[in-house]
Amino acid sequence: MNEIDFYYDFGSPNAYFAREALKGVSERTGVKVNLHPALIGGIFKLTNNQPPWMAHAKCAPKMNYMRLEIERFVKDHELDSFRFNSHFPINTLLAMRAAIAAQNTGVHDIFVDVMFKAIWEDNKNIADPDVVIEVLNKAGLDGAALVAATQDQSVKDGLMAATQAIVEKGAFGLPTMFLGDDMYFGKDRVWLIEKRLSA
Repeated sequence: MNEIDFYYDFGSPNAYFAREALKGVSERTGVKVNLHPALIGGIFKLTNNQPPWMAHAKCAPKMNYMRLEIERFVKDHELDSFRFNSHFPINTLLAMRAAIAAQNTGVHDIFVDVMFKAIWEDNKNIADPDVVIEVLNKAGLDGAALVAATQDQSVKDGLMAATQAIVEKGAFGLPTMFLGDDMYFGKDRVWLIEKRLSA
């Protein structure tokens, strides 16, 4: 069990947090983190789930506590670059299809770095194709080609298939992580993964 399968959608701040925390786990344990795109909206639809900000919108104490959890996590992991995106919630369909295209062209890892930074550090609206192209071009990627590829049926089908596959493995939201056959959900389970790896 020297690999973690990490399923993400850029629109989830908790996916950003968990991925950043896993970088430290990887450094300390040597575990490899494999990144897998999945559409969070599709997961919610397939599992009759809702995002926390929607499910608990009418419960002020719960919303306040979720914000407190974020503040604690940011502080504990020294995520000083994090900025809550002013465009949230963002439709990430374009970006997630582009992630499939990035997989197909062998630039997925750098693509993920750039897009997570864009949304959760640089306050970019990644629902806007022009913004995505600009962000990717600045990182040395072919933004226009990746955005154009999001209209290919094979890319659309690839994202749907990836989303369906993770739901069939038991996922109901993101981030979802697998260590072997064991599933872990949410940023607050990263420490459990490290504990198991260190046992």
